[in-house]
Amino acid sequence: QVQVVESGGGLVQAGGSLRLSCVASGRTFSSYALAWFRQAPGKEREFVAAISRSGSNTYYADSVKGRFTISRDNARSTVYLQMNSLKPEDTAVFYCAAGYRSTDSVYLTVAQYAYWGQGTQVTVSS
Repeated sequence: QVQVVESGGGLVQAGGSLRLSCVASGRTFSSYALAWFRQAPGKEREFVAAISRSGSNTYYADSVKGRFTISRDNARSTVYLQMNSLKPEDTAVFYCAAGYRSTDSVYLTVAQYAYWGQGTQVTVSS
């Protein structure tokens, strides 16, 4: 059984930084494509960033490009989201998603991920 657990959310002032972590267990970690999504109140879940199995390929939503960095440590079965220059509009519940893939590609949609964490709240005050 695959388990996905996020951590690292919290309250931060605008312009500040946070690092989210996510551990995915249950299968060889390096076989997962991974991504972060977020959902603000009253809005649909949206893509934030994705990383391929090896970590060689990454992709970002335009709204976070240049501010957020996704990375993974396959030895620690962990994926990270470093968030800098945070804005109030970044306030949301952030979700980690994992999906078993046979290719070293990135995947950008909710439907492409089978396993999800419970979410971690990120609140950015102005």
